[in-house]
Amino acid sequence: MNQGKRPSWDSYFMQMAEVVAGRSTCLRRQVGAVIVKDKQILSTGYNGSPAGLLHCDEVGCLRQTLNVPSGERVEICRAVHAEQNALVQAAKHGVAIAGADLYTTHQPCVLCTKLLINVEIRRVVYTHSYPDQLAAAMAKEAGLELVQFAEEKP
Repeated sequence: MNQGKRPSWDSYFMQMAEVVAGRSTCLRRQVGAVIVKDKQILSTGYNGSPAGLLHCDEVGCLRQTLNVPSGERVEICRAVHAEQNALVQAAKHGVAIAGADLYTTHQPCVLCTKLLINVEIRRVVYTHSYPDQLAAAMAKEAGLELVQFAEEKP
């Protein structure tokens, strides 16, 4: 029996995103994403190399080796981003996600933001900010709501 206060839906799904991030093989940042519609989880994703390829924790990180700052040169990253993997899993299994919300441990980069706009995600809830001003500007222009999650106090 639950003796404490039940978590809000945002808190519940953010906790799920944190669990999903635990599967990440990225050396720099572990990111998890959960796509939710009508309080139901539709898809999840974490950052890691494409299926069947060696992971960063096995072969190293080019961005780390080159000392590339966070938010820059994301195109040379070996990993598929968590948000991208969640979208790919939904597409692969024929799950309609237009109008859904995305819960993610980190604010999406511009590449992910463009995809989220095009698949009609309506709201992104994230915990950690990410230094990508273009992503934030494009989200605002498209009406994609970005909400930084703050843990609720009991």
